[in-house]
Amino acid sequence: MSNAETTPGAGKLVRDRIPEIIRNDGADPVTYIAGPDEYRARLREKLREEVAEFLEADDVSAPGELADVAEVLLALAADLGINREQLEAIRVAKASERGGFAGRIVWTGNR
Repeated sequence: MSNAETTPGAGKLVRDRIPEIIRNDGADPVTYIAGPDEYRARLREKLREEVAEFLEADDVSAPGELADVAEVLLALAADLGINREQLEAIRVAKASERGGFAGRIVWTGNR
């Protein structure tokens, strides 16, 4: 077993059912529960990972990767004490104030 598999601080944040899935496949996962600060840092790293996977995805796998990004976003919001409805209200307020992205507008600077 490698040091990365057994050292607190090593490894990566995984979905809650991953250890169960690993056990069902006949392996013995080594895990620990991250503290609050580590959890927030690992969520941010997970967001980077999932966004990178989405950016590399083709049109067939992109929806699944985008769902992974959404799952991490909701976990980050919950960690900040914001539920899905509150996050959506913030999004709607920002869209009302500044607009969304449906117009496909590209800004190239000012004259």
